This record gives sequence, C-alpha cells and structure tokens, in this order.
Amino acid sequence: MKCLRCGHCCTNYFVVIVDVPELGINEDNLKCKEQPGRCQHLQGDQPGQHSCAIHDESWYKDTPCFEYGQIETDVDTPCRIGTYVLQQDNRQEGRDDD
Repeated sequence: MKCLRCGHCCTNYFVVIVDVPELGINEDNLKCKEQPGRCQHLQGDQPGQHSCAIHDESWYKDTPCFEYGQIETDVDTPCRIGTYVLQQDNRQEGRDDD
C-alpha cells in the first residue's frame, strides 16, 4: 500500500507507539497514542505532506504503523483512506480534483 501522507492514521488511530525513539522498542518505552490526538512523531501540517519522524529507524518495521495495510497486496496501490481524506480536503477547499 502506498501511503498518501494524509495524516489520518497518525491522528485518528489508537495504536501503541514508541515513546522515546533513541531507546527503541522495549516494554518500558511503549505507550498508547492519546485518543483523540496527534502522534508525537507526525511531522507536517498539510494533508498530503505529512511524514513520520521515526520512519527510518531500524526498528520501525516492528511497529504497528509499519504493519498497517489494506486488502490489496500491491505496494503501489494508493491507500483508500488517504485517497478519501485528500478528496474531502480538496472539496472543503473548493478544489474538486476528481
């Protein structure tokens, strides 16, 4: 699945996250992301331009965020939720691009 960087998952999903990136994944360094609330590792303020501050850490592949996907198995298939969120954002701003 291709992430469209809409920020939806990082603001709306209740997941376990690594608290202090320098400490990596260990039992004492995990916490539930506040709900509702923005993940502390989410960077950016514009839908479609968000990024993750810990995405490049060697242990990121062991996080629930990395495991998130959709039914399609092709890595180039755009995220369905991201597509919807960005379309809604465009409509709210009067930019109906679809």
